[in-house]
Amino acid sequence: MTVAQPDALTFECETGNYHTFCPISCVAWLYQKIEDSFFLVIGTKTCGYFLQNALGVMIFAEPRYAMAELEEGDISAQLNDYEELKRLCLQIKRDRNPSVIVWIGTCTTEIIKMDLEGLAPKLESEIGIPIVVARANGLDYAFTQGEDTVLAAMALRCPEKAPEAEKEERSGIQKLLNFGKKNEVVVKEESEYVAHPPLILFGSLPDPVVTQLTLELKKQGIKVSGWLPAKRFTELPSIEEGYYVAGVNPFLSRTATTLMRRRKCKLIGAPFPIGPDGTRAWIEKICSVFNITPKGLDEREAQIWESLEDYVKLIRGKSVFFMGDNLLEVSLARFLVRCGMSVNEIGIPYMDKRYQAAELALLESTCKEMGVPIPKIVEKPDNYNQIQRIYDMKPDLVITGMAHANPLEARGINTKWSVEFTFAQIHGFTNARDILELVTRPLRRNNNLKDLGWDKLVREEAKI
Repeated sequence: MTVAQPDALTFECETGNYHTFCPISCVAWLYQKIEDSFFLVIGTKTCGYFLQNALGVMIFAEPRYAMAELEEGDISAQLNDYEELKRLCLQIKRDRNPSVIVWIGTCTTEIIKMDLEGLAPKLESEIGIPIVVARANGLDYAFTQGEDTVLAAMALRCPEKAPEAEKEERSGIQKLLNFGKKNEVVVKEESEYVAHPPLILFGSLPDPVVTQLTLELKKQGIKVSGWLPAKRFTELPSIEEGYYVAGVNPFLSRTATTLMRRRKCKLIGAPFPIGPDGTRAWIEKICSVFNITPKGLDEREAQIWESLEDYVKLIRGKSVFFMGDNLLEVSLARFLVRCGMSVNEIGIPYMDKRYQAAELALLESTCKEMGVPIPKIVEKPDNYNQIQRIYDMKPDLVITGMAHANPLEARGINTKWSVEFTFAQIHGFTNARDILELVTRPLRRNNNLKDLGWDKLVREEAKI
């Protein structure tokens, strides 16, 4: 029997629960990105165990984060929250002297109703170090939304006006790009920019990716006035009313809302720069807002697709199922459809249809253009029901959280951890290859096993 395929995106919501990695793990990449910061996670020993395991690869580093472990006395209100946090923050100031301390609230601080926002201003004035409060509890937020709450809080700390001496170069990235150049070269490069309102980009990306995206916009004559977050808290970009802002990740809806409502910025609603198609659409939308005709993007995208063909041929015609974990699912699904895959279902913990409107529209048009069924999007999926659908649909690959990977593999289903896409460099034209490296790895592994044969594989492992 032939089942009629939907001709438009359909949305469902199942359990109302989040089945995702814990959002306090945002500390892992944010403390490295903001070099003069210190992150204090306020939670129980369980949170500490999680951070020890999740960030265990950094055991030989000297991280700028710590746990403020809540004891029975804290939970039963026998201890003074203010005095305990003051003691810890003074120790942090003495040992590290950071430019900012970020308090990360957890599930426990929510349950016992700790007034972190009320304690922070008084303590900040007393110790002389800015204290930013961000809630990253797993009750209200999915995995990557931990970063969203931190950036939304930091958006309120951006200066309203830049000092006169810094107006020419509002961001640390511009200083980096001009490092070692003669003044006349810098002046010549400044003349390459088109006159347009200031543009702020938000989203935490590795420095090489920040440089790549900044240069891609520079090729179109667009100057990036700053990034949120900056490499240092003291270099946060100035944000004035009327500035334009654009996000680079689909999980930053709270930050976008804060910038629009509290800082009176204008949001550029664009697809996200993930994959050659998404990066091109992101640049084109920014250009259209500033009345700039983009140049060279056809050739740029075609060149990238040509370089990806050795990976694309491995997945062309295959199917993928997203269980939902990091809110990158829609962007990744759209890119994989463009690569020739079909998507059985997109599970996603949280969907902000306004912030992701351009990405959803691009997904729909891409499916129609590639001639594949438009996938159903399931918000807060019930994992039990999803597994039944996986058994029925028999996808070639399931992108899932770590909890389900091994059980699915044991049943002969190829999986890939969704968390790997969070920590990999996947933005921009040149990093599309890294996405396909991750996607094709389980498929290439299976091909190698078939070529070797199990008996030969055992012998090879014995030699090793």
